[in-house]
Amino acid sequence: MLGMVEGNGHPYSWSIIFNGGYDRTALDGCPYPGIRDYIVKQPPGTLGIPGAKVTHVWTDDPADAESVAKVALIPNVARRAEDVIGQVDAVLVATDKGFEHVERARPFIEAGIPVFIDKPLCDNRADLATFSKWVAEGKPLISSSAMRFAKEFVPYHRATHALGPLRHVGVTMAKSWEAYGIHALETVYPITGPGYVSVQNIGDTASNVVHLRHRDGIDVVVQVTKDMVGGFGIVTLAGTSAGLQLRFADTYHAFKMQLVGFVDYLRTGIPPVPWAETRELMQLVIAGIESREQGGRKVFLSELE
Repeated sequence: MLGMVEGNGHPYSWSIIFNGGYDRTALDGCPYPGIRDYIVKQPPGTLGIPGAKVTHVWTDDPADAESVAKVALIPNVARRAEDVIGQVDAVLVATDKGFEHVERARPFIEAGIPVFIDKPLCDNRADLATFSKWVAEGKPLISSSAMRFAKEFVPYHRATHALGPLRHVGVTMAKSWEAYGIHALETVYPITGPGYVSVQNIGDTASNVVHLRHRDGIDVVVQVTKDMVGGFGIVTLAGTSAGLQLRFADTYHAFKMQLVGFVDYLRTGIPPVPWAETRELMQLVIAGIESREQGGRKVFLSELE
């Protein structure tokens, strides 16, 4: 479990989910009360992934690694991230700054160690080209948002026939487009499927309002606003016959299914998300940034090929 940045407590939650237990006193002191709240609600039997354990942790601030290790019962704290090479079967890069991920992942990818990289995989064209090159070379790496695995949305993945052909999809999300836009996008992408044509961000860095056009005639409107916590993961689906609204609620389940997917990938070699989908999602993230920075210009995905 490698890396930790401000505002992202995934090393705590992911390690507990893997290791199947925690030190309750240490968890009570966890600086992420939301993680504590959903972890303690889980019956002990739901924690843990059979045959998989987090055995080593490293974070940017050594004090964080000591804290995570104590909370999640991790036996080894690494002095340097690279020290885990030769000691582990796989690595999770648990940070959500896409512009850092190439260099954070590089030592392990070059060593041939399978890597899971937290969302977003990247946020610029050059880094997407690097990851695409590594995948083409057969390097074992995957990335996803937990929202793809949310039980509230999975029943609608390519299964909205009762609504008629979709015409509108809306999704709201908190925080920044750079870090959390992918949560919104990967919520709706498995519902609509691939085939996005254009992206236009008419918002600003505090409130991104993004229109995406899909080849199937679907207009997707995403709003990612810094302080809109009450809108986290609210989805509207409207078709020619009917419509409905969904809301994300079970963080624990989404994270666990995401991590189970990584373990299954390690065992089978079959990625839970095809690279072509991850690549298109990163193009959407990047196009949203470029559109905003260019005054709301409509960016066509063909420009990013």
